[in-house]
Amino acid sequence: MTVPRFLVVSLGNQAPYFDCLHSAGHFAIAAAQKALRKTQPPFATERYGKKSCQASSAIPYTFIQSPTMMNVCGPWVHATWKELLQTHQLQPSELGLVLVHDELEAAFGTVKVRKWDSSHRGHNGVKSVKNSMDPLNCPRDRWSRITVGIGRPTERTSDVVSEFVLRKMISRHLTTIDSEVGPRIIECLQDLQDEWDAVLKKHKCEPC
Repeated sequence: MTVPRFLVVSLGNQAPYFDCLHSAGHFAIAAAQKALRKTQPPFATERYGKKSCQASSAIPYTFIQSPTMMNVCGPWVHATWKELLQTHQLQPSELGLVLVHDELEAAFGTVKVRKWDSSHRGHNGVKSVKNSMDPLNCPRDRWSRITVGIGRPTERTSDVVSEFVLRKMISRHLTTIDSEVGPRIIECLQDLQDEWDAVLKKHKCEPC
């Protein structure tokens, strides 16, 4: 049986906003790599989707930090997805896609699996990816999302929310991500793998 593969993409921003709360997904998959350091290589500069990015490539996981700004990341995710299919000669049903991104309103460090088609809750990165990926004629039962809570702003006006998500993470946040969020991301991925193993046995489709 083919070894399952998973493209795990974190959504976030680039400098000068790389280390802000909105980019918690980037730090989460870096922590996940550390939790798997015996089998998952350190992040290094690689090229995917015609862009230079930070990636950790192994089997079953290819971790990549999206190299684009949050609101326009969809076309790059689409290009990278297609590239991995071609590079590894996979059918779409043989490549899981997992987005790792921040979630407003959830307590900081809370990690949850969200179904692909669940509400984007106003997250512009998720909206961009779904706009690029959902039109593909592919089964989406091996696509999912993992969210990382970043807390709640004092008010819900657009200005306050924008200022909140662009705050730099502090040492307490980074410690929580390394010690709690990273291992929890791995648990979620393993749960998804158990769920998708059955899908891989029975589900085949034509390339997109």
